Formats: sequence, structure tokens, C-alpha cells
Amino acid sequence: MNGFGDMLRQHRKAAGWSLRKFADLTAYDFGYLGQIERGDRPANADVVAAYDRALAAGGALETAYASRQAGDTDMRRRVILQAMGALAAAPAVDRLVGWEALRQGLGAAVDVEHDEWAQIVAGYGRGYYLQPHDQLMAQLGRDLTVLQHQLAADGEQRRPLLLRAAGRLSVIVALGLVASGQAVLAGRWWATAQRVADESGDADTIVLTRAWDVVNGCYDGRSPAAVVAMSDQVLPLVDGAPSAATCGLLAGRAQALSLTGRHDEAVATVRVLADQVETLPADLTADVESLWGWPEHRLRHTESWVYTHAGDQRAAAAAQQRALALYPTSQQRLRTQCSCTRRQRSSAVGTSPTGCASRRT
Repeated sequence: MNGFGDMLRQHRKAAGWSLRKFADLTAYDFGYLGQIERGDRPANADVVAAYDRALAAGGALETAYASRQAGDTDMRRRVILQAMGALAAAPAVDRLVGWEALRQGLGAAVDVEHDEWAQIVAGYGRGYYLQPHDQLMAQLGRDLTVLQHQLAADGEQRRPLLLRAAGRLSVIVALGLVASGQAVLAGRWWATAQRVADESGDADTIVLTRAWDVVNGCYDGRSPAAVVAMSDQVLPLVDGAPSAATCGLLAGRAQALSLTGRHDEAVATVRVLADQVETLPADLTADVESLWGWPEHRLRHTESWVYTHAGDQRAAAAAQQRALALYPTSQQRLRTQCSCTRRQRSSAVGTSPTGCASRRT
């Protein structure tokens, strides 16, 4: 919210508080409050309430914030309506892009605060395994066109949400390009996904965009050592409770370690992964049809890979049997890929499993 951080700063200074002591008083991070006061980050209702209480403003700051927020909401609604209306009316725009822009404009007219893109991202997570590849990629391109225009038009308050969606949708583009054998183009999209995720500031999206890159590095022809090195760079970014992103990172790392011959480390990593999966929220492990879930069959697939390469055929067979029993019918390619790994390893010692590389992860 432009200018409101400066108002908070002026009230704090008028009361005689240094920023550092005021941060201690309000139990907020010193650097975080500094960013808000400088305008580098938007103010929010919780921070404003903390200032109001600490400065004994009697609700004046909260009232001013609410008034400014209402004005900003109206302005944002007008900006989005103008941007979506212009896109829908452009003569050279794909007809379906125009319809989506019109739909988004209608939604903004009703409730500009509604997070439309979270639902769209969730839909692509389900559609990835269910829709024909060409159809999915064509629609994704259209939606990214609309999202690009919204990013250009929308203000700073919703920008992190839009960037988070852009990062996740870029992951699907990269996965689709890997599946169609376009490794060079996929590499560009991985880089874009990660850059957009970084800009969003969302920790889980930052890890997720890199985790899927690590996983696919085992299938797109990259050096296994390079993939392990990439995972080394991502591990320090993992902070907090296990998530689908952190589990994906560990799975990809374990597979890459196997390909480099570091079998003890691969087995240790897959055991850490198994422990993390045990603590995942039930909605993630139950979401077997979505790219964004982390169901049990992914763990068993990774175990099958790691134990096969380590030469532990009994553990590999048990993991594969469990994985094959768990795969939903929509993921036939993964079922085939899981079987392929053990067949190749059994029939040709030292043969890389990348012969099954063309897949939808």
C-alpha cells in the first residue's frame, strides 16, 4: 500500500521510538518493519494494528489503513477490468484467450480480492495426468498470456500471489517440454520458473520449482553429478515442515545419487524421505491424481529406483510391487517407467534407466 509505511514511520518517530526498540516492543523483526516503513513491502492489517496499540493511537491508524485499503481495492478493480477488457477486445488475440480475459474481468468486477489463480493452478495439477498433452499445453499458453497481462497491470499487494501462480504454471510448461523431448526449451522454462518463484518470496514455491528440476534432471540427459550438485544448492532453502516440494527434492536427489554410484547416500536419503512422507498432511498423500500432491506411490517408485541401483533386489521388488499396486489408472506411463527401471538394471548392468526418459512425471 503506497505511502502507508511512511505514515507509520512518522507516527513512530513522533512518539520518540527508534525502529529497533519499536520492533522489540511489537515483537516484529526489525528488518521487516524497516522494509514496510520504506515502502519496500506493503503494510498489512496485523502490522498496522500492532503500531496502533503500541502508539496508543486509539484505532486512528487502523481506520486510516482501512480507508486507504478500500480506495486501493477500487483502483485495483478498475485497473484489472481495463487490462482484461483490452485483452479480450484485441483483434489479434486468440479467441479463447479473449474469453478467459473476459471471464477474469467479470470475476474481478464481483470480487477483486478473490484468488482466481490458486484454483487455476490446482486445476492444472489435476489436468496434467488427465488431459491430452497438446490440449493441456495449448490452454496453458493461453492462461499464461492472461496472467502476464495481469502481472503487468496489478499492483504490489497481489503481485506475490500472481508470481506464485506463474512459477507453478511455468513448472508445468517445463515438464511438458521435457515429456516432448524439448530439453533445451525446458531448461529455459526451469530458469524462468525459479526466477519468478524467487520474486514471489514464497518459500514453498521457491523449493518446488527447483525440486521438479532436480527430479527431471534424472530423465532429460543431464549429468547425474550436475543434478546432485543442483540439489546441494537447494537443500539449504528447505526450512520448516515437510511438504510436497521438499519430498520431491529428496526423491530427485536420491535418484541422482544412485546414478552417480553413491548408493549408501541414496539409500540414506530415501529413508529420510520415507520419514518425511509419514508427517505430510493427509490431503497431500491422498491427492493421487494431482501433480501437486505427494502420494505414497511416489515414495515407492523412488525406493524401487534406489534399491534397484544399489543391488538390493529384494527391497527393490517389494517397493516396485507396492508402487504398481498404488498407481492410479491415469498414470500408466509412471507404471511403465517403474517396471522399466528394474528390467533395464537386471538385463544390462550399468545401463542408465534414462531409456524410459520420455514420460510425464
